[in-house]
Amino acid sequence: MTYARPVARLIEELKRLPGIGPRTAQRLALYLLGVPREHAERLASAIKEAREVVVYCSACGNFTDVDPCSICADVTRDQGIICVVEEPRDVVAIERSGSFRGVYHVLHGALSPLDGIGPEKLRIKELLARLEKGGVSEVVLATSPDTEGEATALYLQRLLEPLGVKLSRLAYGLPVGTAIEFADEQTIARAFEGRREIRRES
Repeated sequence: MTYARPVARLIEELKRLPGIGPRTAQRLALYLLGVPREHAERLASAIKEAREVVVYCSACGNFTDVDPCSICADVTRDQGIICVVEEPRDVVAIERSGSFRGVYHVLHGALSPLDGIGPEKLRIKELLARLEKGGVSEVVLATSPDTEGEATALYLQRLLEPLGVKLSRLAYGLPVGTAIEFADEQTIARAFEGRREIRRES
């Protein structure tokens, strides 16, 4: 079936979203065309506002509409424990578990040489700058237990060990090969409770 140009364009744009294939994009486009105009306008307005207002927190790199973000600015949280995650969605998953009361550092990715993602493309320099300021007693490496996440954790371990800060890794209550964002709250909580210190190899 041939769609009018604006509809075809909408379908093409929806296909760019992660996990959205041609059929799902088509269904979403036709749904949006079928709802009352104000519903579609609210969605368009929400997307526009988010793109204009949301920025990266200057401290942790998480998405926020105030800088620093509400987590970094929370005086009740332990600023001496930094949990390093790959993406902002990992922060959401961990916060949902209620198991961590420190602060975060978002790398915005994981090492993946095949995809051209090296250390320079991650927020590693910013992490080192935070540690150089002092006051950090522990860094929790909470990258996902897949190939890229493990490679990232190992790289960070070797980089951070000389700094003398305690390093720990989430326990393997997390299924190997599964992203943190897909783990349930209890699994994440157990992973934090059972996190192990990473010791320097002799």
